[in-house]
Amino acid sequence: MTTPLTTAAATDAGAPAGPATTPGTGPSTHRAAGRTASARGRRKPPQTPLNPRPSIPLTLVTGLVLVYTLLPLAWLFINATKDQKSLLNSFGLWFAGDVNLWDNIVRTLTYDDGVFVRWLLNTLLYVVVGAGGATVLAVLGGYALAKYDFPGRKAVFAVVIGAVAVPGTALAVPTFLMFSTMGLTNTPWAVIIPSLISPFGLYLMWVFAAEAVPTELLEAARIDGSGEVRTFFTVALPLLMPGTVTVLLFSMVATWNNYFLPLIMIKDPDWYPLTLGLNAWNAQAQTAGGEPVFDLIITGSLLTIVPIVAAFLLLQRYWQSGLAAGSVKE
Repeated sequence: MTTPLTTAAATDAGAPAGPATTPGTGPSTHRAAGRTASARGRRKPPQTPLNPRPSIPLTLVTGLVLVYTLLPLAWLFINATKDQKSLLNSFGLWFAGDVNLWDNIVRTLTYDDGVFVRWLLNTLLYVVVGAGGATVLAVLGGYALAKYDFPGRKAVFAVVIGAVAVPGTALAVPTFLMFSTMGLTNTPWAVIIPSLISPFGLYLMWVFAAEAVPTELLEAARIDGSGEVRTFFTVALPLLMPGTVTVLLFSMVATWNNYFLPLIMIKDPDWYPLTLGLNAWNAQAQTAGGEPVFDLIITGSLLTIVPIVAAFLLLQRYWQSGLAAGSVKE
């Protein structure tokens, strides 16, 4: 038995006093425990929606989608650099001889007295008036449906949802007959007026306005003496800008690429959009005695996609925030 006097004597003799060591807890055991704790500290954080782990299958699928998307664009650009002979006698995914891109662009813009430029201006007219008007109507209607309570609001909601579910081709013949009765076929209005109606844009702005514009903020503006028009332009519209840009982009793409509506409404080549004009050049090459202009068709197709790509790049920040609206609950 150890007495306090014996412990004190051992301390005075220079023996270090410390905690007793039990079997199995020596220095090697402490080092192993330290390595285990260090390994635990180096473990990867758990997978969460905000910190996802890399997925090889998902990366492969994304790569395939990227190739599928970019391959036609690469083919279009490469073949726009070839003349008519090289286009038909060379491999489609590689350049052939001299680069004739600039010459093809000049020929496309000047061929047949510059009809391509007229088709481009027609398309810009349909997009600015049709898609721009559709965006304005969608913003105003969506804001009103989201922030004002009035009789028949649920009925309007049902009509909008039903209109979104109806494909546009199902309304092609009734629309043609109606415009033919009014004498508007073969005029720009036959393309512009139907483009003004965007049920999907209205529904999207309805949902976006309900989430992005707090009702309390509108009430505070009204208490401060702001009228409804001023409240909309100074308070609501800046908050609606991401959704507005998103609807604008969707409407622009739909109007710019519209082929079926102009096909049944427009017969005068002077009012053709780019989609009908390029198809007319393609039909010209298949007509007896017609001049094949496949190099101009490909170059014209390349010029056609440039404005849309530029619009997406310029408005990308607003477009992405508009698509993500409502996905995060605060």
